[in-house]
Amino acid sequence: MKFFSKSLAVLCAAGVLVTGCGENYLQQSLRTQSPSVTPTNGASTMLALAAVSLSEDFEVGGTSPKTAYDVSPTGSSGGDDVTLHSKSWNMYDALIGNLSGDLKSGSWSARVRNTGKITMLFDVTTGISTVTIKHGTYSSDAASQWGLWYSVNGGSSWTQSGSNVTTTSTLQTQTFTLNITGTARLEIRKLSGSTNRINIDDITINDNSGGGGGTGKKFLFDASHYENAGSADWQIDADGTENVPIYTGGTTVETRAQRYPTPSYTGITSTTSENYWRGASSAWAVELVKRGHLVESLPSGTSLTYGDSSNPQDLTNYNVFVVIEPNRLFSASEKTAILNFVSNGGGLMMVADHTAATTGGTDSNGYNPSDRDGDGFDSPRVWNDLMTNNGINNNNPFGFVVNYIDISEKPTTKVYTGANANAQAVLNGLAGSATKLTFYNGTTATLYPANNSNVQGLFWRMSSTVGSNSGVMAVLSTYGTGRVVFVGDSSPADDGTGDPNDSLFNGWSNDAPSGYTSHPALHLNASLWLAKVQ
Repeated sequence: MKFFSKSLAVLCAAGVLVTGCGENYLQQSLRTQSPSVTPTNGASTMLALAAVSLSEDFEVGGTSPKTAYDVSPTGSSGGDDVTLHSKSWNMYDALIGNLSGDLKSGSWSARVRNTGKITMLFDVTTGISTVTIKHGTYSSDAASQWGLWYSVNGGSSWTQSGSNVTTTSTLQTQTFTLNITGTARLEIRKLSGSTNRINIDDITINDNSGGGGGTGKKFLFDASHYENAGSADWQIDADGTENVPIYTGGTTVETRAQRYPTPSYTGITSTTSENYWRGASSAWAVELVKRGHLVESLPSGTSLTYGDSSNPQDLTNYNVFVVIEPNRLFSASEKTAILNFVSNGGGLMMVADHTAATTGGTDSNGYNPSDRDGDGFDSPRVWNDLMTNNGINNNNPFGFVVNYIDISEKPTTKVYTGANANAQAVLNGLAGSATKLTFYNGTTATLYPANNSNVQGLFWRMSSTVGSNSGVMAVLSTYGTGRVVFVGDSSPADDGTGDPNDSLFNGWSNDAPSGYTSHPALHLNASLWLAKVQ
């Protein structure tokens, strides 16, 4: 998302520092059916993914809606109904706690005693393939047993799934395979142990509409490094506001992302428009949800960690981390988290924007930096800092360096056509074929295969040679067991919607001149490859 006005050209010519915007695209994950997709190459592909149709983590903010058990003299003999993430549950002889003795993934979990129950008061409508539930013994209590029941008739009758489960003193994940179709709901019952208590957390239901037996992937979009600074709005959805620094000094009010986009992703169908959510990257996110995946934002002020079980948004809970044009350096601990996440199998989507030799203003080439918050760093410098100052491997471990330039290509058609299977999956995958890439003020990468032989260019500038190590506009690589994709401009991901106070440009599906519509294919295929779906 950039400014494209004559006044901007005048300002640039005058040497005034003007930062553009790019767009970020993300989608939240959950889908009611597996859509039929018509790729740009004309082929018809049916995605066979089992979507995440429900994810309940019991995170309730600062105050629990359920603080008492339901056995006389406290509470109701029939339990209490509570609303969690817009869905209604009944909790009998159970509460939502955050004490030190509560085993939890995050700040809160359910705590159940005696023969208490946690019951869905609503149905999922696309069946259930599998269910995962985290569980453990509360504090120093003795072990107890619990079980999972399901109902296909609105709760009139119930059937147990699998065998009884015994808790331990550490948080464990139990998987149940149901493979039922149509409408269904769940009930978790504590079966033994009397007053000994158990904790239940992170209930995830994968639907059974696709028939593919797979499970939806989880995508985390970063909003914690001022991706909304200046005229940028690299968020999938934002409902609140926050004060954000600007390059001219002081702060300005910008929209602020929250963890869960609203309205709920459960309302997304195959015909839902991208403006269902408000963010320049909402189109990206909505399409991921339509394909059966879960999307969340990492809001400002939230910790970026890997291996911290107390953080509900720890990177271990996600398959792919998407970062579109970060405006602040990652901290030392954050860089360690990102490198370890990728090394251990995670996917990292890196999107940058234009820059110059310094962030002080227009350089002799006419290049402009994109330091939108005025701290001396823009996204190319943030990414290079990650790859050269991470404390684990400071020698460009992904095999490329981001260049300090400001270019436009409208479009390039110099695309990789070789036999590299990873490159073909990104360029010609489930979302169609990516044959063109347009930059409205972006940057490129230089490849260093000696540092990582798995690095592979995808698109090159028209002035560059396909297969060369310079002038590369989009790149993929692997590191450890994880995967990395880099795109040198945020404009191709910009859907033209978001904060009404920002200048937004639709580079996702409505380039000017028109016809460069392979941007969705590139970003969605990259997402699926990073998540190891293809």
